[in-house]
Amino acid sequence: MAEPAPAPLELDPKYDDYDFPTTAPAAQSGHPGYLTAEQQAQVHQLRLLLESEGYKERLDTLTLLRFLRARKFDVELAKKMFIDCEKWRQDTNLDELLPNWEYPEKEEVFKYYPQYYHKTDKDGRPVYIEQLGGIDLTAMYKITTAERMLTNLAVEYERVADPRLPACSRKAGTLLETCCSIMDFKGVGLAKASQVYGYVKQVSALSQNYYPERLGHLYLINTPWGFSTVWSVVKGWLDPVTVKKIHVLGSNYQKELLAQIPAENLPKQFGGTCECEGGCQLSDMGPWREPEWAKPAKWEKKKEAGSTTEAAPAAAKEGAEAEAGAPAAADAAAPAAA
Repeated sequence: MAEPAPAPLELDPKYDDYDFPTTAPAAQSGHPGYLTAEQQAQVHQLRLLLESEGYKERLDTLTLLRFLRARKFDVELAKKMFIDCEKWRQDTNLDELLPNWEYPEKEEVFKYYPQYYHKTDKDGRPVYIEQLGGIDLTAMYKITTAERMLTNLAVEYERVADPRLPACSRKAGTLLETCCSIMDFKGVGLAKASQVYGYVKQVSALSQNYYPERLGHLYLINTPWGFSTVWSVVKGWLDPVTVKKIHVLGSNYQKELLAQIPAENLPKQFGGTCECEGGCQLSDMGPWREPEWAKPAKWEKKKEAGSTTEAAPAAAKEGAEAEAGAPAAADAAAPAAA
């Protein structure tokens, strides 16, 4: 199949205010910078349909394209997926939680289930790591709740969209929309398998349904005995494009990981050389922490704007009270002066 011809992305001034590159790094049909006239028209069609139903948020071109690609550019299916996602956001109160979300139990939870973003792969994408072997839901639910764990995961997905991926795109000089993920099964035996896979199924559903087109590569390492047999069946149910992104590896995974992730960016426990002060799990290191590439997320700007709006009436009220109090203060001071 011939590569799609480059075509400038048609931006909508009402919704598209990107401060990072908007052309995909490789020529792929349906990706920014390589859309056909029909695909560009489908973006406009989807936006108009959503606007007609009252939606005003997240109608930017890159977001709509991700939903369209996830549904093979079937506009009606993409519309349904988008609306389902918006309903979930409303039901979980995600947009209100995001700006002020705190997860103080993170370090304790990580003793059982580390989930973290750490630096970038050779393509410049964020590296995401999960270690499943220590999962003990009974112990974890004494520290937090299932709802808080899933909310924290959703908040981290939001932080991937902004500020992590925009910072990575600025540094790479090209649009990056996906992550390179490592899922470590070391320690997952038969005793833990049911609760591990049950929780992972919940997490996967959240990712697939509400954050489409974020998977660049997925490395499944230290997979247990028999996993390859199961995978050979499961991959038959998946989209071939998705299957191509998933690499099932045993315990000899280092060479393949290092082919995709620079040694200095990969934690030492996985065959790299990185040893962040305080531990890679909690460092959150990456371009999103580097001043030359990092910028405040849009949701952070909204929070700041809200704080300014709230502060203005308070300041006006204080000023009015001061003016009202000035004559009284003058009257009180007059006898003393006399």
